[in-house]
Amino acid sequence: MKTAIWWIRRDLRLSDNQALTEALRQADTVVPVFILDPQLLASEYVGQARLAFLLEGLRALDNNLRGRGSRLILRRGDPLEVLTALARETDAEGIFAEEDYSPYARQRDEKVALSMPLKLLPGVTVFHPDMLLKADGTPYTVFTPFSRTWRSLPASGSPLPAPEQLNAFPTLASLAIPEKSAHLAENLFKAGEKEADRRLSAFTASAIFDYSDMRNRMDLEGTSQLSPYLRLGMLSARQAVWAAREASQSASTTSAHQGAETWLNELIWREFYAAILYHFPYVRQHAFRSELRNIPWRNDPSGLAAWKAGLTGYPVVDAAMRQLNATGWMHNRARMISASFLTKDLLINWQEGEHYFMQCLLDGDPASNNGGWQWTARTGTDAAPYFRVFNPILQGLKFDPQGDYVRRWVPELALVPNKFIHTPWEMPPEVQKQAQCQIDSDYPGPIVDHKLARQRVLLAYRSGSG
Repeated sequence: MKTAIWWIRRDLRLSDNQALTEALRQADTVVPVFILDPQLLASEYVGQARLAFLLEGLRALDNNLRGRGSRLILRRGDPLEVLTALARETDAEGIFAEEDYSPYARQRDEKVALSMPLKLLPGVTVFHPDMLLKADGTPYTVFTPFSRTWRSLPASGSPLPAPEQLNAFPTLASLAIPEKSAHLAENLFKAGEKEADRRLSAFTASAIFDYSDMRNRMDLEGTSQLSPYLRLGMLSARQAVWAAREASQSASTTSAHQGAETWLNELIWREFYAAILYHFPYVRQHAFRSELRNIPWRNDPSGLAAWKAGLTGYPVVDAAMRQLNATGWMHNRARMISASFLTKDLLINWQEGEHYFMQCLLDGDPASNNGGWQWTARTGTDAAPYFRVFNPILQGLKFDPQGDYVRRWVPELALVPNKFIHTPWEMPPEVQKQAQCQIDSDYPGPIVDHKLARQRVLLAYRSGSG
């Protein structure tokens, strides 16, 4: 074909882009287009920080394209209408895109495919969810057997290089990429494929080998912080997996090998949750486990507001939420702790937390976010028994032992001695004075008693089961 459209969605990169590669293989000229979809932009799950990160990523992609003789075409409107008009303008004979698995994406793509020649290629995950089924053809709902099958599949090939040259279609109208206020974490997360590559190289050259030991320490830089780049495809799933496997093979010690394998396992969790959303799209509206859809959640607006603001009186929970509010990102251990506190200590529906995280997170992903919240609430797949309830004090002591994470994000507690950093309400009056932190004045006391809350949630889960 003479001309094809590369429909960009969650693949803001040129390297290892199977949709772009296939379009270039079949056509002389490829038109790169991103569509600002009003339905997605108006969604209650859209986060302004993530939107700003996306727009920055589009700007970086456009610069990459211009360096290769092409440019990004930006349009706004219903995808089918936009693509129909663009195909008419360019005489394009095919549309190539990276397949996505969310319910909206699938419905959108099915609608387009009924009217136009749409070819979907892999990239969001390494393996399509339909490739990961039990012997009887049903999907896995437990992670361990899923991961065994995932690991047993032959490698999907090494990542593809970026094309050196692209042909631009002449005189094609494009919107200017909207100027958006800088996202919250612009100094922490610079958008674009170049930054994603830099981070991946740096992480897999060093920190990955300590990942197994350090990944849960909130006070240390022990994680890859690549999730925002995977979310918008500034880095492909295959690139991440390939790098993890290379690191595993090059590891010089058993511990280093375990670090690389542990990070690979986290990437497989991401694929697992994508498969769950693909096979069970109802999880966006309901608990995966039908027997836990009638838990008597509490309507507690003040508790929810305190949790969102990082004013619960539990330092590690508050540090987690303030990190989220300030940067659009949160350490994974902190996500579990804060999610457990909302669902177990406050007995507030996990969907409230899922919604808030999607509005705040740069890496907010419908599949992973839903999977993580349902895992913590014990309503989802692979869930541990509901009677396992995180103790926020013990979690803080274990994963922020000196209180460095807490002091960074909760400055009111900066002078609190280590002995009281995770239980500041236990400070005697004279210590509060020395620490310049008066409980219930400078910093709130606990909004709930954890021991009593644990008893309450166990009763609620028992009564809501069945």
